[in-house]
Amino acid sequence: MFTAAQRSWSYVQVCASAEHTGHTIGAVKGERRRKEEELKNMQMKSKQNLQEQKKKCKKLQTTLKQIQEEARNTEDYCGSVLASIIDALQRHYLSVKELIAAQEEAAAAKVRTSLQTLQVKMEEMKKRSAELDHLAQTDSDVYFLQEWPSLRRRCEKDLHPHREISEDSLIAFEFTKRAVDEFGSRLEEFCDKEFASISQSADNEQQESGGEMEEEEEEEEDDDDMQERCEARSSECHGLCGVNNTLTEQTVEPKTRADFLQYACVLTLDPDTAHKDLAISAGDKKVRLGPPMNKNLPVHSPKRFIHRRQVLCREGLQAERCYYEVEVEGDKAEIALVYEGIGRKTRTEQSAFGGNANSWSLDRSKSYSVSHRGEGIKLTKTPGHHRIGVYLEFKKGALWFYEVSDNMEFLYRLEAEFTEPLYPGFWLGEKCCIRICDLR
Repeated sequence: MFTAAQRSWSYVQVCASAEHTGHTIGAVKGERRRKEEELKNMQMKSKQNLQEQKKKCKKLQTTLKQIQEEARNTEDYCGSVLASIIDALQRHYLSVKELIAAQEEAAAAKVRTSLQTLQVKMEEMKKRSAELDHLAQTDSDVYFLQEWPSLRRRCEKDLHPHREISEDSLIAFEFTKRAVDEFGSRLEEFCDKEFASISQSADNEQQESGGEMEEEEEEEEDDDDMQERCEARSSECHGLCGVNNTLTEQTVEPKTRADFLQYACVLTLDPDTAHKDLAISAGDKKVRLGPPMNKNLPVHSPKRFIHRRQVLCREGLQAERCYYEVEVEGDKAEIALVYEGIGRKTRTEQSAFGGNANSWSLDRSKSYSVSHRGEGIKLTKTPGHHRIGVYLEFKKGALWFYEVSDNMEFLYRLEAEFTEPLYPGFWLGEKCCIRICDLR
């Protein structure tokens, strides 16, 4: 048997005798050591490459999560912008309704005046006809000759033609319909054009982003180039969002809680209006079911609700914009705005918040609903937070309800023509407590 050294030397001899001059002749162990060094280098590079791929994978997962979050944020933002535009259109629609009502009143007033004048003239003509019949039947020649000249003058005056009602009284309505129709066509054309532009810009941006990701797989982008690209895209987005925003620039509505807090008003509960089962405390800022804290309150106050567990605030709201918040604890409660003349003494709907023409109410239980004149609308939203925000635009006749947390979550908007101050009011269910929040 040959040893390892003998086999190695034999291999070298055979290889040399065969005149293998095309490659280097060396010992097997030496050759293996050299190959092992190559293998170790390859192992190290492979591990480094694997670590780099892991880092890229983690980065892509983070990017994917950011994309999903940004998509939701963008959806919420765009929804709020479009909701503001819809609100603006609704307000302008109310303005158009007011314009039409004014046109109707002006045209109708002219017709009523003409109608009254014509009716008076008809009565005079009937009277004159009776006088003519009477004079024609008289037997006295002297009386006939005395009365006829004056009667003839009166009859000739009656024969003067009455000024006809102008058909132009309807032309104002035609102008209004034509103007609104033209506005609708232009707005529809504008929306089609701009939303197509938004989609095209988004597609182009997506294609650019896809190309950049492929380039990043080959080499990392330079930081200065990336900064310039971001600035350019920011300018493009600014230009796109700023295109023809005349629909909303005149009527900027609050969106964030900070915006709403600019219109915060101070409210206090009025114990004289509170039902006997309600207890008011915390400087007239808190109400709950229980015996009155002040037992010296007049039992038969004319302002007190007798049969319903309701209470009003002292302050009547009629400023152009008002905002307040309340904290609600318990399963059932109503947050309302009412006229001072709401019923206080009956068990009927005339005393119930939302059950009559004098009140508007948000009902909070297992779900939300709004009511007015005894008609309710159930909302799909279920209560998720205890704080409710109420925003009133008195002159515009608009009332908003929000659920307040980190964000303002829109619940519902009511529209009405408010004709007198509105008093915030509350109805409390079992184990319920309501606190007016201090916003200043």
